This record gives sequence, structure tokens and C-alpha cells, in this order.
Amino acid sequence: MTTVIDPKVAPESGRLTPGTPLLEVKDLHVEFVTRDGIAKAVNGVNYSVAAGETLAVLGESGSGKSVTAQTIMGILDMPPGRITSGEILFRGQDMLKMSNEERRKLRGRKIAMIFQDALSSLNPVLSVGYQLGEMFRVHQGASRKEAKARAIELMDRVRIPAAKQRVGDYPHQFSGGMRQRIMIAMALALEPDLIIADEPTTALDVTVQAQVMDLLAELQAEFNMGLILITHDLGVVADVADKIAVMYAGRIVETAPVHELYANPAHPYTKGLLRSIPRLDQKGQALYAIKGLPPNLLKVPAGCAFNPRCELATDLCRTEIPALHQVMDKNDAEIAGRASACHLWKETLHG
Repeated sequence: MTTVIDPKVAPESGRLTPGTPLLEVKDLHVEFVTRDGIAKAVNGVNYSVAAGETLAVLGESGSGKSVTAQTIMGILDMPPGRITSGEILFRGQDMLKMSNEERRKLRGRKIAMIFQDALSSLNPVLSVGYQLGEMFRVHQGASRKEAKARAIELMDRVRIPAAKQRVGDYPHQFSGGMRQRIMIAMALALEPDLIIADEPTTALDVTVQAQVMDLLAELQAEFNMGLILITHDLGVVADVADKIAVMYAGRIVETAPVHELYANPAHPYTKGLLRSIPRLDQKGQALYAIKGLPPNLLKVPAGCAFNPRCELATDLCRTEIPALHQVMDKNDAEIAGRASACHLWKETLHG
């Protein structure tokens, strides 16, 4: 299959300048066929990320964050998963129309992914140096000696101490934080344009989380990469994200620049997530929790999927699915980059 590059987008061999559109997900629908029925895991998702920009995708487990990422990467299990409609444009090309071989060539070279469980993602019987070097042997035809040298360089770059001495060590010989650094090194190996990090700090302590996030931000700035950061933890993304997309039950329910969302959310679900973050000025107080559980995707409630858990829900919320509204300020002027899928976004934002 021959692919056509949008003339407004830089050629594949060149680096994109900051702010140039890199990835656009348009009206993506993904569902899973089960014995009990069809689960609509991703239901009309739209988001984009530019070169040098960080998009954080937030939401509880089952919200569709990781399924969207797997669909972008082309690693969604099909069946039982299936893409029913939508577009995923990478540098002007619709990846859903590419052949398997074309998608395979993009992975690693142009788009890379960091998975949340480094120990299960790394091969336990191969040294980390061999696994890092494999990227150069397979994609660039490097010799074993060259690949080992490049692996040591990568380990140094992600600040693994004594990289030259540890290049022959196995995954179990590294701490959780060091294994995650190795996963970052693997993603960076071929200097891709876009990295998708799926819960990259899960199971790490707070100090190590901060180190990993700082490292990602530093490397992103160095290579001018786009970064999609998938997480359920608002606290992780506060200092590194440029904008946020909040997902619930397979839909985007709010988008906003990161600091505006933290200061004044426009969706009750986002407001609940923010209230649940532990705060130093609330020592000794009970931690807030959103009541109830995320919906069963086989039986999503009518109307707004969040209505059974929402303190503001009205009859309209229980019958009509809210569109993703452009958010306005108190003078009815559009707020750039802000949208909310809530019938009561004005009350939430300005109340």
C-alpha cells in the first residue's frame, strides 16, 4: 500500500518543529465482543498532540485510556477487540489504512511505547544490554559490538549508574525504578517522534515517581518528542503535562490546559478526581472518594455515564448524553483548549 504524506507536514526523515501537528485521533470507536454482549471501550474519542507537547490522558481503570493507546500502536488484540470507525493520523497519514508491514515499521522508529510493568515487559532470560542493543541490530543493522556500545550510551543517558559494568545484568537484578529507566531507554533508542507512556510510574514510590517523570520531561525536551502520558493519578502529571484529556466510560469528558484544569475543572468527574488527591493542608481529615464504581461497559447508564455517581445530576443528565461543549468564561467568550461533556458545565466551572 502506498501512503501519502500531507504536504503541510514535514517529510518523514526530518524532525518536526515544536507545535507541528504530530498525532490526531478522530472520532475513534473500539469495541470488544464478549459472551455477554458488546463492550464499547472507546466511544468517539478525539485528541491530538504536537511535537514537543505533552498530553496527559486521565481516568479510572476501564475508562478506555490504554485501549486507545494500544489502538494507536497497532497492538490491540483483534479479536476480541475491533475498530468500528475513526481515524488515527500520524504526520498526516491514517495509520488505520496502513498495511501491517507499514505499521510495524513505524513502531520503535517513529512511535514507541513505555508499558507500566517493566518486569513483565522485559525478557527475564536476556540481559538488558542485549535487549537494548536488539533495537539497533534489527532496525539499523548494527553489529553486536556496536549495539552493545549504543546500549551503554542509552543506559548512561537515562542515568543508570555504572552502565558499562551493568550492561550484562538481567532485569531482576535492577530495582523497579531502574527497570523503568531501561524501558524509557528502549523507547528512546531510535529517537521516535512520539512516545506513549502507559502508567509509567505505577508501583514506584513517590520519590522514584518524581525522578522518572523528570527524566521523561528532560528527554522529551531534548528530542522535541510528542508525549502521551496515560495515568489515573492527577498528582503525577501536574508539572509535566501541557494539556489534559479526562476519560470516563470510553469518552472524553473534559479537555483543558493543565493549570486551568487544576485551578477550575468544568466537569464533576474531574472535580471529584482533584478532590481525592491527598493534601498537606488537610492532615487528619478523611480522604475524599467519588461514590460508587465506574460503569459496566456492557450496561452503561442512559444519558451521561457519570450520572449515578454525580452529586449534581438532573433528569436531563439521566436521559441525554452530553456533547463535548466548548467552555466559555463568564463573559461568554471561548476559553481556548477547554471543553466539557457535561450539561451542567457552567454550574461546575463558575459555581
